[in-house]
Amino acid sequence: MAATASRHPTAVVDPSARLGEGVAIGAFSLIGADVEIGDGTTIGPHCSITGPTRIGRDNRIHGHAAIGGDPQDKKFGGERVELVIGDRNTIREFVTLNRGTGEGGGCTRIGDDNWLLAYAHVAHDCRVGSHCVFSNNATLAGHVEIGDHVILSGFVGVHQFCRIGAHAFIGMGAFVNGDVPPFVMVAQEGYGRPRGINSEGLKRRGFDATRTAAIKRAYRALYMSGGNLDQARERLAALAQESDDVRGMLEFVESGQRPLLR
Repeated sequence: MAATASRHPTAVVDPSARLGEGVAIGAFSLIGADVEIGDGTTIGPHCSITGPTRIGRDNRIHGHAAIGGDPQDKKFGGERVELVIGDRNTIREFVTLNRGTGEGGGCTRIGDDNWLLAYAHVAHDCRVGSHCVFSNNATLAGHVEIGDHVILSGFVGVHQFCRIGAHAFIGMGAFVNGDVPPFVMVAQEGYGRPRGINSEGLKRRGFDATRTAAIKRAYRALYMSGGNLDQARERLAALAQESDDVRGMLEFVESGQRPLLR
């Protein structure tokens, strides 16, 4: 433990844990073996962090979070798997973040500058980008991939192996069982269904009118043209010649393992 790290007298820290400068451990928290916590990170009361887990700098982990637990997968056989968390994340009360599985790549990864609100869950082998917001009770099943700047509203559930592209917005209570392309907004109707692009989010992030208009045209081609998916891909390919954003949408559509949410 670094000389400038501090812990409450009731906290339990394994001798093998590596704590950076300015790390603070709250009351009754448990830091297990093979855990690394970067400089300036604070751990609230009653948290458990088990390894192998690596946590970056300046994270804020609030009370009762359970981080680095075994994957909730019957195929897990105790093999060495890990959780890797980046920098400047806010992890609120009762959030659960599981390590990976041997069959799923061995690692769950969370990027930088995310807000994971109370009771959010990230399952084994997920990949979460940066600048995302997971509202209360948002839940990812195993092997989910989340791009940058994604917002999951409260009580959203995402099926295993699904992907949600960058800048997408998933409305409250939506259950997602297919891939969601970048920039798309999904609203609750049983399983979530596309309901336009995330215009307000793009505006807040500095997308100009030209970029937004191109994304809207791509959305209409994909969801409102009346054709099948192959025909929609052809329309996207034509639009992609003049827009990097549309090109990214097309690459996302063409690389999926699950059906596209339409």
